[in-house]
Formats: sequence, C-alpha cells, structure tokens
Amino acid sequence: MEEKKEGPSKGAVVVPFLVGFVAAIAFGWWGFPQLLYSSKSQPLNFTHLNHVQDYGIDCEDCHYFRPDGSYAGLPSNEKCAECHSMAMTSDPDEIKFVEEYYEKGVEVPWLVYQYQPDNVSFSHAAHKDEDCTACHPDVGSTNELPPYYENRLTKYSKETMKMKECERCHAKEGASNACQVCHK
Repeated sequence: MEEKKEGPSKGAVVVPFLVGFVAAIAFGWWGFPQLLYSSKSQPLNFTHLNHVQDYGIDCEDCHYFRPDGSYAGLPSNEKCAECHSMAMTSDPDEIKFVEEYYEKGVEVPWLVYQYQPDNVSFSHAAHKDEDCTACHPDVGSTNELPPYYENRLTKYSKETMKMKECERCHAKEGASNACQVCHK
C-alpha cells in the first residue's frame, strides 16, 4: 500500500512568508530611501537666524521681487558683499565666502531645495501673498541649514514641491488646476 506524502504544514509556509513580507516592508520603508537619496552639504552654513535676530534683516532684503514682478531667488555674491566684502568675524564660513567666492568672482553654488523641473513654469509673483514657509523650509528660525537630500536618479532635492501639493493648494484657494497653468 502506498503511503500518502503530506506537504509542509500551514505554519511552515506562513512563517517564512511573514518574515519575508516584513523584511520587504522594512527595506522599502528604510533601506530603499537610503539607497535612493544621497546627503549633501551646502557649500557654506549660512545662519539665517543670526541675520534676522542680531541684525534685523528681513527675508525680503535678500530674497526679493524685481520691479517687473519676477523673483530674484537666492542673493548674489554682490548682495552678500554689501555687508561681507571683508570678513567681519572669525567664522570659517564667512571667511570662506570672502576668500573662495567673492574675491574670486565665483557665485556660491548653493544647492536649491525647491528647484523645479524644466517643464514647470512657476511664478513667485503669482504667489507673493502666500507665506514662504508654506512651500519652503523655515530656515529663518535656525542657524543650521536643513540637510540636502538629492535623488540619485532625478538629481532633484527630496524637498522639491510635488505636483499634488500644488494641486491641493490651488483647489483650496480656488485657482485653476489646468495643466497649462503650471506646465510649459
């Protein structure tokens, strides 16, 4: 008489599956982002809080709208040199700015957290009544710049605005979400 062979018990199949499932979730949650993003440092540690609290400089003094309504973005070396054409302190970042950038006529290669893809046409002028920190990191209340995480595939920052965030705000404010409003 033939003996009937039994397969593995239900527990012997479920346990390895659950262990593999949990491992895959853990890798996707923690491991994949670690592989996808590289951490980079800004060329200088600019201390916004120092400028705001100690010297009473408003954000708009350096980040301003031009007369035509376009946004100037990050300040140029010339703007910074209005106060820092010579090092005023022994801060290594201030000395580095003067010696390596300003005196050599090389703009500081800041890593832009909110850089948008070429197919996005964004107008700061249309958003000038919004609070800047609604889209940008609140750097005015800290002496440390946030880490810059660059996507190894796209080369964009992890902080780059996502389309769903723009769509959500447009819907809330009653602005158009038509593609051609934001895309070229």
